[in-house]
Amino acid sequence: MSEETPSPHNWRPRRFMVIVGHPDDADFGPAGTASAWIDAGSEGWLVCCTSGDAGGEDPEANPLELAQAREDEQRRAARIVGYQGVTFLHQPDGNLVNDLSLREMLVRAIRTFKPDAVLAGDPEVVINRGGGINHTDHRAAAMAAVDAVYPAARNPMAFPWLQRQGLPAYRVRRLYLMWSNQPDVWIDVSAAADRKIEALRAHESQLHDPEAVFTRVRDRMAEQGAAIGVAAAESYRLVVFDQDPAEPESAAGQPKAQ
Repeated sequence: MSEETPSPHNWRPRRFMVIVGHPDDADFGPAGTASAWIDAGSEGWLVCCTSGDAGGEDPEANPLELAQAREDEQRRAARIVGYQGVTFLHQPDGNLVNDLSLREMLVRAIRTFKPDAVLAGDPEVVINRGGGINHTDHRAAAMAAVDAVYPAARNPMAFPWLQRQGLPAYRVRRLYLMWSNQPDVWIDVSAAADRKIEALRAHESQLHDPEAVFTRVRDRMAEQGAAIGVAAAESYRLVVFDQDPAEPESAAGQPKAQ
C-alpha cells in the first residue's frame, strides 16, 4: 500500500442513525457500513422522511398503495441489514422541505434513540461527481438532518416542549455525509457487500433491471475500495463534533462545527 493510500476508517459508534429521504436510499447509500457496524456490535436505526409515494412511472398508480409497498420493502431490507427499527415520517415524496416541522421530527428521533453518529446525505451536493442531479428530496433530507444534529438536538432551548416530554438535549458526536463530492474517510465494507446487495434486492418496485443495478453498485464499492486498498468500501465526508481524547483515532484534520 503506497503512502498516498489512506487507511480504512476504523472508528465505530455504539449507536448510529441513518436519515434519508426515501425508502431504498439507505440501501443505495450506507447499507454496507451499517451492516458492518451492526456485525461488529453497533445498534442502528433508520429514518425515512417520506414513504416513496411518488416513486413510480405509472400515473394511474395509487400513491397510498405504492407508499405501503415501499414501506414493506424497506422494512424487509432493514431486517437484512440488521437495524433495530425503521421510522417513517410520512412527508410528501417529491415535495420534502427542510422546515421546522421536519427538523422537530428528526430531533425527536435523535433524542429518543441517542445515536453517537448520524449518517445522511451531503446537503452541498446538487450536481453529483461525474454528472447527474442530486434529487431535491435527498438535498432537503440531508440539510434537515444536519440542522437537526447541529444545533437543534443539542440545544435545550430548541423545541422546549420535547424537554418537558422527557427528551432532553442530546449531543451527536459524529456526522457522516454520504454521496459526497468531498469524501475524506473510507470504510471497509468488503465483508458486508453481499448484504448490501440483498437489501437492495428487497426494493422490487424500484428495480426494473436488478442485475444491472447490482453490477453498478458493486463497481462503485470496488472503486471506493481501491482508494484504501480493500475489495469494497463506502466513502463519507466526516464532521467530528466531540472527540474523546482516549480514543486511539485522531480527529486531526477533520472539520468541526463552529
